[in-house]
Amino acid sequence: MRTVYPLTRYRDPDAAIDWLSKAFGFEVHQVSKGDDGAIKHAELLAGTGMIMLGPGEPGGPGVYIAVDDPDAHHDRAVTAEARITMELTDQSYGSREYACEDPEGNLWYFGTHRP
Repeated sequence: MRTVYPLTRYRDPDAAIDWLSKAFGFEVHQVSKGDDGAIKHAELLAGTGMIMLGPGEPGGPGVYIAVDDPDAHHDRAVTAEARITMELTDQSYGSREYACEDPEGNLWYFGTHRP
């Protein structure tokens, strides 16, 4: 195995890309559209990491992303109206992290933990 990429599904991938960029600072790497103009696959960068997304029903497993400054990241997500599901917390294993849902209900975790 070389690399693992988290994959999330959205009813409205276009809106998701806009929101994820605004709320979490992702940058668009690639967007592939079908003949109908609808997004079929997208790749978004976060530092040296990447997530993929596409059309479908949201939900399922959450995504954890290590960040350098979880407090600033949390504030950015709150400004973008992310629904915070776990407030910023200093964990017993040394990570400072929070969790939130995006507008379609996918779970996102951000913190300083780096396995």
